[in-house]
Amino acid sequence: WIGTLSFRYRSLGANVFPNRGVNQNYLFAFWHENILVPCREFAQRDVLVLISQHADGEIIAQVCKHLGWGTVRGSSTRGGLKALREMMRASERHHIAVMPDGPRGPRRHVELGLIYLAAKTGMPIVLLGVGHDRPWRLNSWDRFCIPRPFSRALVIASEPIVIPESATKSELEAHRQQVEATLNALTDQAEQLATRPADFRVQ
Repeated sequence: WIGTLSFRYRSLGANVFPNRGVNQNYLFAFWHENILVPCREFAQRDVLVLISQHADGEIIAQVCKHLGWGTVRGSSTRGGLKALREMMRASERHHIAVMPDGPRGPRRHVELGLIYLAAKTGMPIVLLGVGHDRPWRLNSWDRFCIPRPFSRALVIASEPIVIPESATKSELEAHRQQVEATLNALTDQAEQLATRPADFRVQ
């Protein structure tokens, strides 16, 4: 299904597509509703994805494993500390993908855990705005996105964002707000461009 899409990937900075000649591991973040396209396009690459331990997370975890992703199970509400420790160990060898508004929302809201993880591991955050051309959406908390077959899908990657390890609690919150605003802006931009064939074709 996802393989029928016309897909484009754009980086606003250096190309940091996983395993495409990059010499550093990154912390990729995208909204929970948009997991299908990154799951397909990052398949078989050196990426671990954080998936919640809730029942709905099990379905996503099995899909990710089938496509070749490694998984870390945990969230801010269940298994979070264990997952954090595992991701900190894995950060030296793998990229890590996080859906910062999962597993239960609120929709398009960045939890502080993403910022804390970036500060503790030293991994730069790369935000992925994902857009589709007139997708179907489920009546769920995140309005989960199901792309129409043979439609357009666009991912826009931010420049890497570094969170200082020495950041104070108030500074971490300021970074969280900045990251949330940037990811929402990238997602809006990707959604707009995906609906316009002329803009979509421009690399």
